[in-house]
Amino acid sequence: MPPQASHVDDGLETGLYDAVLLVSFGGPDGPDDVMPFLENVLRGRAVPRERMLEVAEHYHHFGGKSPINEQNRRLIAALQAELDSRGPRLPIYWGNRNWHPLLEDTMARMAADGVRRAIALVTSGFSCYSGCRQYRENIASACTAAGAAAPQIDKIRVFFNHPAFVATMAENLRVAIESLGPPGGRLPVLFTAHSIPISMAQSSRYEAQLEESSRLVAECAGVADWRLVFQSRSGPPTQPWLEPDVCDAIRELHAAGCERLAIVPIGFVSDHMEVLYDLDTEAADLCRQLGMRMARAATAGTAPGFVGMLRDLIAERHLQLSDRPAIGRLPASHDVCPDDCCPAPVGRPGGATPANSARPS
Repeated sequence: MPPQASHVDDGLETGLYDAVLLVSFGGPDGPDDVMPFLENVLRGRAVPRERMLEVAEHYHHFGGKSPINEQNRRLIAALQAELDSRGPRLPIYWGNRNWHPLLEDTMARMAADGVRRAIALVTSGFSCYSGCRQYRENIASACTAAGAAAPQIDKIRVFFNHPAFVATMAENLRVAIESLGPPGGRLPVLFTAHSIPISMAQSSRYEAQLEESSRLVAECAGVADWRLVFQSRSGPPTQPWLEPDVCDAIRELHAAGCERLAIVPIGFVSDHMEVLYDLDTEAADLCRQLGMRMARAATAGTAPGFVGMLRDLIAERHLQLSDRPAIGRLPASHDVCPDDCCPAPVGRPGGATPANSARPS
């Protein structure tokens, strides 16, 4: 068989970057990893031991293994194929905040490989301290540890209102709705995202971006009955977090006579632990107890449109393109975060009190 013709524009090979860096949260690969992983996540935080053990049980419920690592491997393979086909032909490195491959180890390998400048893709499409700035802090720390040979790392913009992300999630929502049977009767849609402390939300665009992304997806899918709710809160009861909780919203819908609903994990790009446990286990169990039918829409994962969007965002920065696709009422996010963007909570360097939480992934 003759070799496939290349679709790569030669100009793509002369842009700013010589590598891509996928940065993610990380997760345990087996039962023995669970407690060391959680100790990494919670290092420096005053989290009660019982809370750590409670979160550990979420992992043990699924054999002590988080799905996030395998999902990242699939995403890397899909994105590498897209880059090889359409360009720019850049190698992809992978580093995690809290578990192997750790970001510092990956940065050291990039430096040893002679990478000079890389574009970072983090597995979060919305702006807040934990979903954006903290990853940039992690990258900066890893660069410092790698020394003078460390590459310069730039981060792609958040993509909550990119038309390809909206289209991917709208298609996933349509599939979920169709699974609930023929049209007829009320079918509300709950868009869910990770709750964060209100103090953190007030210093970022997180809630506004989620609201807009949910609106765009609902509109694209032809849905008028929808609401943004939250999940996975883990702070003390005295600390206000974004509400309502998804399970409280389900109870409200049941009290209003609803017999079925669809849930869209808009704030998550893959089906990791918080989706599997908080939605597919807790929320699904609640719906069964209440006699309600629930369909959970898939996350973006490795959907071709989503992977193609990631490639386009890389190419957009690689070639410094002026065309930056975004739809809806909010503009495309900035490429370079200003100094006061998504400030750290109080208690962290330069910021206010950290969330007293254990965040699974």
